[in-house]
Amino acid sequence: MKEYIENIKKNDPAIRSIAEVILYPTFWASGFHKIGHFFYKNKLFFGARFISQLARGLTGIEIHPGAVIGKCLFIDHGMGVVIGETSIIGDYVTIFHGVTLGGTGKEKGKRHPTIGNHVVIGAGAAILGSFTIGDYSRIGAGAVVLKEVPPHSTVVGNPGRIIHTK
Repeated sequence: MKEYIENIKKNDPAIRSIAEVILYPTFWASGFHKIGHFFYKNKLFFGARFISQLARGLTGIEIHPGAVIGKCLFIDHGMGVVIGETSIIGDYVTIFHGVTLGGTGKEKGKRHPTIGNHVVIGAGAAILGSFTIGDYSRIGAGAVVLKEVPPHSTVVGNPGRIIHTK
């Protein structure tokens, strides 16, 4: 928990004290998700969805309880973020407001993206489908990403195109 709180403080220069962290939607959305995910893994699906919908109402951040989230996810400003059921998010990922990690239809199985470690996803970006965004990549604001992104890449535009790879 200490590492998580320190990560939020490090990622937002507007925070002036550790106490302010508890006012941030990312703090509450992540906490609710941990509880909902526990219910989901134990096949208590109604309870899991109830918790996720409660969190959505309180924070404006919708994280399906089936999503797998690594440590220290930071969702800045949060409102309108949607994270689908089969999404997998690595460690130290930053997501800005209005981001969607979604599917492209009604297919079964893995249908949402896998986000690597240390990825930054800009405001309003949509990452749609079952593919991987590589570690240390940057997704620009408003980008619509529909295919695999190699590690250390920068993607912008609609449709998303890679403009830089290390």
